[in-house]
Amino acid sequence: MSRYRCRRCLDRPPLPLSSGLGRSVICGHCGSVMERRRWLLHGARLLAGTAMLGLSLVVFPEAIENVAVLTSRTPGLSQLASRLDPPPERDRRPLSLLEGDLLERLSEADLTWIPKTEPIAGGGIRYLYRRRLGEPPPSLAQLKAMVIHPPNHIVERAAIATLLQELQRVGVAIEMEGTRKRGAAGEWDHSRRTIRLQPVVAQKGSVEFFRVLNHEAIHVAQSCAGGGLRARPRPLGLATAMHPELARQLDDPMYATSSPLERKLEREAYANQHRLGLGADLVRRRCRPHPALAMWRINSRHLPA
Repeated sequence: MSRYRCRRCLDRPPLPLSSGLGRSVICGHCGSVMERRRWLLHGARLLAGTAMLGLSLVVFPEAIENVAVLTSRTPGLSQLASRLDPPPERDRRPLSLLEGDLLERLSEADLTWIPKTEPIAGGGIRYLYRRRLGEPPPSLAQLKAMVIHPPNHIVERAAIATLLQELQRVGVAIEMEGTRKRGAAGEWDHSRRTIRLQPVVAQKGSVEFFRVLNHEAIHVAQSCAGGGLRARPRPLGLATAMHPELARQLDDPMYATSSPLERKLEREAYANQHRLGLGADLVRRRCRPHPALAMWRINSRHLPA
């Protein structure tokens, strides 16, 4: 019989794995920290503890009140509690997106950004091209080059995979079932350690998906700079210069009731959301790894070819 058990997977055979973090052992099924089986020792301790509790209630009736005061006033306990948060459920973990068909959907959506040609009456060719927000208009030579050699966006998909790994490592959950803020493509809910994305974002291709995810990862790092994943975000001190078209995003009615601090946080995220590798680096440097998830790494079969 295994010396460890997982409270979440009691119906499965125990699968203890070393976490690489000292003595902690995690469950190979769900990634939760497993507990050691010590039935006889636990029973003896329970009996002894019960007896001592009865004695303390008789002799020291104020003991329980003092424990409550200690818990509420001792500094550092709230930070400790945040580190003991259970990891997200498996289907809400960032790497579950790679285990699905996200990269395939992004690759298919990328095809819609390739310039198309159509003949013009009387001779000539017209180029039809979707321009991204803040992107300068391409020259005719650039359009012709993209038709002959379409961009494959492998770099962006690799950046997405790396960013998802870092978000999972620190215990962030991701939901692709829509946002609560109307009109938002994505949002970071620090109170629930959750990034929410609109499903339609995946239909816009690798570049757009990366920018939205990177934008929210910057907000995650802003929370960590404020004290932890559940903390209110604070600015990181990043450069905030951006293309005027992007700056106008802050004039959207969605931000009409935002405070000056919230607008500053959003401006920092908009100005840097295009930078490959930035979000992953910020999360890696600013956020503490989750004890139950720190050992996980991307399986090579999930990386884009």
